[in-house]
Amino acid sequence: MTPRPALTVAICAYTPERWTLLRAAVDSVRSQQPPPGELLLVIDHNDELLWMANELEGVTVLANRERPGLSGARNTALAAARGTVTAFLDDDAAARPGWSAALLAAYRDPDVLGAGGLVAPRWQHGRPRWFPPAFDWVVGCSHSGMPRRPDRVRNLIGANMSFRTEAARAAGGFRTDLGRVGRRPLGCEETELCLRLAARHPGTRMHYDPAAAVRHHVPRQRATARYFAARCLAEGRSKAMVARHAGPGPALASERAYLRRTVPTALRHALLHGRLGTAAALAAGVLLTTGGYLAGTARQLTNHQERGAP
Repeated sequence: MTPRPALTVAICAYTPERWTLLRAAVDSVRSQQPPPGELLLVIDHNDELLWMANELEGVTVLANRERPGLSGARNTALAAARGTVTAFLDDDAAARPGWSAALLAAYRDPDVLGAGGLVAPRWQHGRPRWFPPAFDWVVGCSHSGMPRRPDRVRNLIGANMSFRTEAARAAGGFRTDLGRVGRRPLGCEETELCLRLAARHPGTRMHYDPAAAVRHHVPRQRATARYFAARCLAEGRSKAMVARHAGPGPALASERAYLRRTVPTALRHALLHGRLGTAAALAAGVLLTTGGYLAGTARQLTNHQERGAP
C-alpha cells in the first residue's frame, strides 16, 4: 500500500490571465523542503485554463466539481486530498523557503487543527503612500496587527492556510454561499470554517507562524482607492453573513480587538508622521467596513421578514 502523504498542497485557479503567477506558485511549492506529498491544482470552471494546466508536471489537475467560486474549488481539493494535512495557497502567491516545514511543524501539537502564516504583499508598482499596513487585509495579506511570533489566532488567512484534512471534511468544508466568485470581492469563508471547526472541537486552536510565509502579488488595480472602498464594504457584508452562521460574538471577536488596538496605533503613527492620507484611509476603512456590516445585517433581517419566518 502506498503510504499516505503528510501534506497535500492545493492551488485553486480560475483565469488564464494569471498564468505566469500560477506557474510561479506551483514552482514555489515544488521547491519546498520537505516537498509536499501531493500537489493539486483545481481549475474553477474554465476549460481554457484546464487545458493549459495539463502541461504542468508534478501536478494533479482537477476540475471544480462544485458550484463556481473559490469555496467550491477548495472543497474539490479537500475531497481529493490524500494528505493528513491540506494546505491552500493562492494562485497569485508564492511560498517562501521553509513554508511547508513550518506548517507541518505546527501539527506536532495535537491541539492544532489549522495552521497558517505570514502573507506579505508584493506590490506590482509599489505600495501607495496612503495605503495603511493596518488594512493590508484589503489585498489579502497580513495586516500590521498580526502576531510577530507564533501564536494562537481566531482564523487563518485564505492565501496561506492549512487544516487537518479529515477534520475539515467532517465539518463540511467551505460554505459555498460565502467567498470569492470570479472578481467579486467577497470573502470570509475561511473565517467561518475556522469558527465552525473551533465549535466542533473545543480545546483545539488555529496556529499562526510568521515563518510559514508567502508573498502575495498585488496588481495595480487593487492599489486604488476605489478597490479599497469596495473591498471594505464587501468585508463588512461578508462578516454579517459569518455572524449569521456563527453568532456575532465569535464572528466579531478579532475585529473588536483590531479596532481597540491596531487601528488606534496605526492612526497615531500616521498623524505623528504627518501622513494625513493614511489617516484618512484608516478612518474611511473603518466607516466603510462598519457600513457594509450594518447593510448586510439589515438585508438579512429584511429577507427574513419577507419570507415570513417566525
